[in-house]
Amino acid sequence: MIQGIKNKLIKSIYAGDNHIGVTNIRYLPRWIVIGIDVLIIGFSLLMTHLILQNLSIRYYDTLSLPQQFLIILFTNIVFFFVFRTYSGLVRHSTFTDIAKLLLASIATLFFVSLLNYSFYYFAGNKLFLMPFLVLYAFFSFSFLLFFRLLVKQVYRAYKGKSQKGYLKKRIFIYGTDDQAISIAEALHTESLNPFEVVGFLAHKKAYKSLRILDKPVIPLKNNLSEQLQHYSINGLMIIEDSLSIKEKNKLVDLCLKVNVQIYNVPRIEKLQQKKDINSQIRAIEIEDLLNREVINLDNENIRSTLEGQTILITGGAGSIGSEIVRQVIKYNPKQIVILDQAETPLYDLELQLRESFPNINLVTELANITNMYRLALVFDQFDFDVIYHAAAYKHVPIVERNPHEAIYVNILGTINLVKLAISGGVKRFVMVSTDKAVNPTNVMGASKRAAEMYVQSIQEESGVQTKFITTRFGNVLGSNGSVIPHFKRQIAKGGPVTVTHPDIIRYFMTINEASQLVLQAGSMGNGGEVFVFDMGKPVRIMDLATRMIKLSGLKPEEDIKIKVTGLRPGEKLFEELLADTSKSLPTHHEKILIAIDEPKQFKDLKSKYDHLVKASLREDEEKIVKLLKEIVVEFKSENSVFESLDS
Repeated sequence: MIQGIKNKLIKSIYAGDNHIGVTNIRYLPRWIVIGIDVLIIGFSLLMTHLILQNLSIRYYDTLSLPQQFLIILFTNIVFFFVFRTYSGLVRHSTFTDIAKLLLASIATLFFVSLLNYSFYYFAGNKLFLMPFLVLYAFFSFSFLLFFRLLVKQVYRAYKGKSQKGYLKKRIFIYGTDDQAISIAEALHTESLNPFEVVGFLAHKKAYKSLRILDKPVIPLKNNLSEQLQHYSINGLMIIEDSLSIKEKNKLVDLCLKVNVQIYNVPRIEKLQQKKDINSQIRAIEIEDLLNREVINLDNENIRSTLEGQTILITGGAGSIGSEIVRQVIKYNPKQIVILDQAETPLYDLELQLRESFPNINLVTELANITNMYRLALVFDQFDFDVIYHAAAYKHVPIVERNPHEAIYVNILGTINLVKLAISGGVKRFVMVSTDKAVNPTNVMGASKRAAEMYVQSIQEESGVQTKFITTRFGNVLGSNGSVIPHFKRQIAKGGPVTVTHPDIIRYFMTINEASQLVLQAGSMGNGGEVFVFDMGKPVRIMDLATRMIKLSGLKPEEDIKIKVTGLRPGEKLFEELLADTSKSLPTHHEKILIAIDEPKQFKDLKSKYDHLVKASLREDEEKIVKLLKEIVVEFKSENSVFESLDS
């Protein structure tokens, strides 16, 4: 048995090719670190004793020398455990680890000194020589620190040798603050690091002759491209949230001119400790450059609307609906009911939410909003206070080919929910609409405009207590079917990237921003308003495609082709400008406006909607679109088979 244990031990130490396998150990076990530290402080005691012995200094004879040594050693070991000096990786020792060692040494000195003078106070004799204690504290801390620095340097030298010939990306780190320095240090100590930090890029010219970590600090100038080329830089690393969107875009444009890759790295406090830093660094993406500045929300107003309320979110498993769910959860509702007809996304969302928010009262309902009987059962089961209606068909080309489905979901589904909301005494009904409802050129936009008109008109009816509020915004970054994920897939496959028209432009907003503004508008509405969101400046889709290719480290038309395919059925070339002051009024929130739109009489619309739904049941596509044009008089088809109906 002893022989078997011996063989296992030999195998664990040797790799089988006469090379010691200790270097394959990811980190030293804690008991080994503690053992080495105990040996070091024992050596420190011995060194202190030898020095004092040579000076012919006599110890107090209250305790024997071995007893004194044991008390000091035991005390020091206890404080190793108190301050967890063994918890960090020795090869990656940081200032925090050094501070723990210093605290352990000071605490040992203080405690033993306290014991020494307490004994003197009560017994009249001292136990330890104070010069011995002070000298020991100095030696023990110095040797413990030296051991960690030695391991760190040896490890760096070993890794540097093992990575010899490995081509690293030469990078600048933007900034000279503690965040930038900490990231540089983390990269320097990380094993198998693909980056070589060449220097720091600063926005202040005063940093011209400064060096940090023995790396130059380069002031940001207009000739940045020349500076990057001079240092043979392959990449620039930006710490998230360190720059405004405008500053970030300017810096990225300068770098893209000289094919320098841009990387995003989390702030040091957001780095996940269990993962190496390299896995948390990513190439900057187009979403990082299109995002706007942080929205200022009236959280108290939203909280008073949602806290302690039962809330229904239709289309809750979709990209917009699911984000509305996550935003609503923050305001401590009594209960959230998520309704969707998509089974798998609904199931996945439920699993995610129950894991992230185990204490939230959450119910998922699999239902189709066109089924009035099924909806009525849901409303009978719950007493809803607020409804966020995000369920809709939204893809322009597919809806253009299937107008009857747009009527079922976008119009009939909305009508069903409105009727049940009124009869159920719902306080607020917030409908999520689209900028494509403005002067629509396709069936999808026209169906959403018709739904808006129904919601607006019924608000004017007598006896209606529910506040009906419509929110309208443009394209949402990262939502299901949006252009950016589509371009990413095409770039990943090697192209071509398809753009429908070289001059087509669109407004963009993040899912988070859109959902927050829906909640804000829903809480500030008095009923009957159509709120439109300030979408910023429109983006030319051709420029978007070109920039995304460059951000991927590729060259447009050389590495990835851009192909113009022509406008799709019902597709607009230019979206309406939602922030046009001639068509909207400001609110107390700078990003939310009210569309100037006179609501129609409900009695004039009701019969038209009845005819429209009946035509949809017969799937008479031409009749459907013709009736839709009668309701939404500004609806003019473009690039569609239904253009003839306009003449």
